[in-house]
Amino acid sequence: MSPSPLSLWRRRRSRRHGDPRRGVCQRGTLTRLPAVVSAGAGFLLAVLWFDLMFDVQVLRHRTGELPEAVLASIAGYYRRVTTDASPMSRLVLAAMLATVGGVIAEVVRHEGSAWPGWASLGLATAPILLAGGHTVPRAVRLGARTDPLAEQSALARSVCRDHLFCFGAIAILLVVQLTAAH
Repeated sequence: MSPSPLSLWRRRRSRRHGDPRRGVCQRGTLTRLPAVVSAGAGFLLAVLWFDLMFDVQVLRHRTGELPEAVLASIAGYYRRVTTDASPMSRLVLAAMLATVGGVIAEVVRHEGSAWPGWASLGLATAPILLAGGHTVPRAVRLGARTDPLAEQSALARSVCRDHLFCFGAIAILLVVQLTAAH
């Protein structure tokens, strides 16, 4: 009995591109799981970059209340991206869930060395949990501008610190994923 055309195609493809169940094809291109995690991390990094473009205004004013222009700029941004952009903010949540889900799937599949998966799990979950439990609620509160100016200043500084931590963790996650995949 001769092999089917589909099995011949799969055999030829695996010789050319490597085993698709592994993390990497022989040509060095990412396959499903590392690609999902890398795409999610890249998206989250871009979101954090935009947040930081507003957050860094607090760095010029280390202590005391922030100037009204700085608070208005930062609070206006967070009102737009948290409250006013309600359905679109779910896209960020979806990217977070896809990234963590991809990392968990990598850990469960346990192909190759285990350290990239476990390191990625910590690098993904720490900033995502921080964002969900601390950063986003504070950004929503800052966007509402109902607190006294001193409290708004503290909120803006807290959100900036959180975003700097998250940016670093997600950037390292992306480096770990791309390094381990190649």
